[in-house]
Amino acid sequence: MIQLKSFTCNPYQENTYILFDETLECVIIDPGMYDSEEQNSVLKFIAEQKLKPVLLLNTHCHIDHVLGNKFIYDTYGLLPQFHKGEEILLNSVVAYAPSMGIRYEVSPLPEVFLPESGSIEFGNSRLEIIFAPGHSPAHLCFYAAHDNLLIAGDVLFYQSIGRTDLPGGDHAQLIKSIKEKLFVLPDDCKVYPGHGPSTAIGFEKKHNPFLT
Repeated sequence: MIQLKSFTCNPYQENTYILFDETLECVIIDPGMYDSEEQNSVLKFIAEQKLKPVLLLNTHCHIDHVLGNKFIYDTYGLLPQFHKGEEILLNSVVAYAPSMGIRYEVSPLPEVFLPESGSIEFGNSRLEIIFAPGHSPAHLCFYAAHDNLLIAGDVLFYQSIGRTDLPGGDHAQLIKSIKEKLFVLPDDCKVYPGHGPSTAIGFEKKHNPFLT
């Protein structure tokens, strides 16, 4: 059974997630830790729970979701994994971070890129890969069918959706991704977004003003 811990990080109030199961292997998703306090909070949790980090995943590569990639690599030796279509976004962060007043430690590049479909395994658990572009060119979501939870990144939020005015964004494609890739999941599927509180698929079907 997967357990989940979230941390709210950086000036963008991004949600960083740690998923772990009874084997104590864990996956770190979208590390946004920006300062030492945020970094230490993650380190402390992992140490107290006696977890073993085995994977670093990025749903996509906008600045707020990759600020902690270098720290996780330096600490645990994990290279990020994401879809190759996001590499151009990651490479552009170093150029625009200073203009936004953000200190950015350059993320390492993957040795392994994730596909548009398939699964990722850690411990006794499995995450299904869902390709859901629109907010970014090759955004991925991660669904744990056994535990009925979705790491949604910046695709679907509580009564909102990801913005599409950034490079690589496409509003029509985002709506299509949500309706065809996410809304086919069970209504009681718990959704953990990249920002803000958790929600559920069925609730968003009924109450999300961008989708009803």
